[in-house]
Amino acid sequence: MLTSLSINNFALIEKLAIDFSDGFSIITGETGAGKSILLGALGLVLGKRADLTSLKIKEEKCIIEAHFEISRYHLQSFFEANDLDYEHETIIRREILPSGKSRAFINDSPVNLQELQELSVFLIDIHSQHQTQELSEENFQFQIIDSIAGNQDFISQYASVLKTFKKDKAQLSQLNTNLHALLKEQDYNTFLLEELLSAQLHSGEQEELENVYEQLNNVEYIKESLDKSLALANEEQYGILQNLKELKSTLQKTANFSPDYQTLTERINSVSIEFDDVLNELEQLTENLVNDPEKLELTNQKLQTIYNLQKKHQVNTIDELLTIQLDLDNKVVLVGDLESEIQALEHKISQTVTELDSFANSIRENRVNAVPVLSGKLVVILEQLGMPNVRFNMELTETPNYLQNGKDELQFLFSANKGSDFGLLKKVASGGEMSRIMLATKAILAQYSKLPTIIFDEIDTGVSGEIANKMGDIMKGMSETMQVFAITHLPQIAAKGNAHFKVFKSIVGEQTVSELKLLNTEERIGEIAQMLSGTVVSDSALNHAKALLN
Repeated sequence: MLTSLSINNFALIEKLAIDFSDGFSIITGETGAGKSILLGALGLVLGKRADLTSLKIKEEKCIIEAHFEISRYHLQSFFEANDLDYEHETIIRREILPSGKSRAFINDSPVNLQELQELSVFLIDIHSQHQTQELSEENFQFQIIDSIAGNQDFISQYASVLKTFKKDKAQLSQLNTNLHALLKEQDYNTFLLEELLSAQLHSGEQEELENVYEQLNNVEYIKESLDKSLALANEEQYGILQNLKELKSTLQKTANFSPDYQTLTERINSVSIEFDDVLNELEQLTENLVNDPEKLELTNQKLQTIYNLQKKHQVNTIDELLTIQLDLDNKVVLVGDLESEIQALEHKISQTVTELDSFANSIRENRVNAVPVLSGKLVVILEQLGMPNVRFNMELTETPNYLQNGKDELQFLFSANKGSDFGLLKKVASGGEMSRIMLATKAILAQYSKLPTIIFDEIDTGVSGEIANKMGDIMKGMSETMQVFAITHLPQIAAKGNAHFKVFKSIVGEQTVSELKLLNTEERIGEIAQMLSGTVVSDSALNHAKALLN
């Protein structure tokens, strides 16, 4: 509950600090006295956006601080999730700087407005006349029915399963899209893969084949060159080998005369040995050189296959072709893998659908049971509020779709007068009727769920007499389980409060300021008497005020 509120430098409020109690608190004051300013300040604490027009003195910052007792609200998980210090007495502070920037703090930890707004849902429900349009929204209507039905746990579990369902459905859609794209190319990819596999390629093969081809294609020329080389080396009289032997023999005769001659002799000897090796290899190559037209043709065919594949795939090497082959193989295999993955995911989704249907059926069954309870309670309360012939018809329709809170759609039908046809609540209910229905709804919700502190902002506009008295009784009844504030112009409601605050304007120096004051018993009698009779308070008004308070 809201335990205290302090406001500095906001609109017409220069400085204000006030403590609140539980139960039913009344706020009254003349039109324009500053009740809306008070709500505006609370709105900032709850995360509404601010601007410089909020500052009373433009050169000083505005500070609004609210204290909340939250020990019964079970909000520890929210504080943990947002990395905030949890305190039973939680303090929310909002600052607006002269520069226009604003800052927000929860227990002195800086937070952004979104975090503040998320927390405020659990703290205060500000309900004004124009907010009765919420009644026309299907989500809010379901909130009422589900509170009575006790569906909170079912809906929470359903929502968790639905999140998984949507995620899996999105994944399945993507897998099917991928599979469709692969299947469109499957035949062509398979053909290309088989073509590459049939070529039986291996790294380095192209260079080997090109060497073999060059030798086989020029075998006659090579043999002629080798034979001529052997002839030049081995010619009996003038051959290189014979001349080399004579040179070696001649130099050996001078070797003993100088180290230089000895070195030359050794070098000639080395050349002779190397030349012998060369001749042996030439003879071996000549013997191995065979004219093989068949091998030449096979080598040429394999090379042409490689060249054609390289041209088709726009690459220059066998290694690149092998990379393409691996990629095609993966794509062909991927089709089978995708089909298996899709089949497994479809099975999982089928199980999820069964689980969702089970939760949705439980939710629907509880709603069906709750509808007559809600309708009956609304009729009882609204009869007290001057609507004796009111009727409700809440039609639940099961759909094939998985919605956020089940599979039901709801038509909230309403008839205010005897003999009138039912119509959609948002179309046939007047503003005054909507206000009373909303009050009745909040009163019922207070019995089934832990509503936060609620502030009724002049929802009694347009009613008076006994109806106003009944509205006061209903709000008083709600205050037995929660903190209730009522901003009102009606003395019948003002007299029901446990505490009574008055908003008023005063002149301080040259400035008009708004103030909020907790009234004592005598001041409260005078305030209610003034609400009854106007500016001039008569004795009868005072007596009537005392009677109302008693």
